[in-house]
Amino acid sequence: MTRLLLFLTLAASVAIATDETTQTKSHVGNLYPFLQEYADQQTHKLSYLSGDWKDLDAWRKAGREKMWELLAYEPQEASPEAELIGEVKKEGYTRYHVRYAVTANRKTEAFLLIPDNLKGPVPAVIALHDHGGFYYYGKEKITKTENPLPCLQKHIDEAYGGRPFADELALRGFVVLIPDAFYFGSQRLDLDSLPDRFTKPVQGLTPDTNEYVTAHREVAGPHEEITAKTIFTAGTTWPGILFQGDRASVDYLVTRPEVDADRIGCIGLSIGGFRSAHLFALDPRIKVGVVAGWMTTYDSLLYDHLWYHTWMIYVPGQLAWLDLPDVVTLNAPRPLMVINCLQDILFTHKGMEDAENKIRAVYTAMDASDRFSCKYYDEPHSFKVPAQDDAIAWLEKWLIKTPIMD
Repeated sequence: MTRLLLFLTLAASVAIATDETTQTKSHVGNLYPFLQEYADQQTHKLSYLSGDWKDLDAWRKAGREKMWELLAYEPQEASPEAELIGEVKKEGYTRYHVRYAVTANRKTEAFLLIPDNLKGPVPAVIALHDHGGFYYYGKEKITKTENPLPCLQKHIDEAYGGRPFADELALRGFVVLIPDAFYFGSQRLDLDSLPDRFTKPVQGLTPDTNEYVTAHREVAGPHEEITAKTIFTAGTTWPGILFQGDRASVDYLVTRPEVDADRIGCIGLSIGGFRSAHLFALDPRIKVGVVAGWMTTYDSLLYDHLWYHTWMIYVPGQLAWLDLPDVVTLNAPRPLMVINCLQDILFTHKGMEDAENKIRAVYTAMDASDRFSCKYYDEPHSFKVPAQDDAIAWLEKWLIKTPIMD
């Protein structure tokens, strides 16, 4: 197993944690001190806490514009032009399989869950799947599908306690959109398009079998590095591509007659939580956010935690302007829930707590402390049923019972 797959495979998390509990050396050795010193000099100039921002709209505008500048991805726009691929009637809702454009030259696929017996537009949630070192699937990780392969079911069991949460949202009355992110599912790396020297793990295997799907990650995981190099050399960033795709999915969601466009939330685990944090922050159409398993300060990762993380998170130059908790507060005081796991080895406890405290300080300063919640669960990196239930209750509270209409 490659290093990349080791840190991204949830099943290996406990073993890694055990091995690393006594290590005291930085993962970059003698290079660490000057890099940490440089990070310490970054002033987060557009943080709400860095100045006296009299005009909240002007502050939000400045922060969002700076982030889009740093993300450096402005493709040619396209209308969704959605097409229906298939539909499956489930108990209490229907699952539609749709395809739509995210840019003029790229499409994605998604599941759209629509509850039965709607009497008008209802609140909607965009549900964002995780990374997990598992690229073959996207939307299928957090939606119930028929006869999932053993490797997919294993991922659902470990990451979600056996319950894909998108279906639970639909059963609670939400329209739910679950799009494939760039590099996953319908947007995954097509191994047939690669030179043979990269695809040895899958050669001779039958596509769509458990063996093939498992081996696919052995190609796609290490290939993140060359993909990231290519993205940066092309003049853009991986997060920029991810976040633009999620906003394009909102563009599609608001075209649906079943959706109340004034009551949309977002939710996700891991890279889905990272995406959820930025969708909440950067798209004012999102009224409520849930970020599970991806909220920390960036400098807390420098010593010995970046080894665990994907190439999909890096935005060069960001720390001078906004740390991650600064970014997510760009939509404050709209309601935000952060979910952390006490056994999560992807982050330090201090990094999670410092991020929580920074976000809480912003909401308190805006006299909206009741609109921020941060919960900790004694679990490894995951989003299991108790945390899901708390998150869904949060979405119900602010999108149904006390809707945020501003």
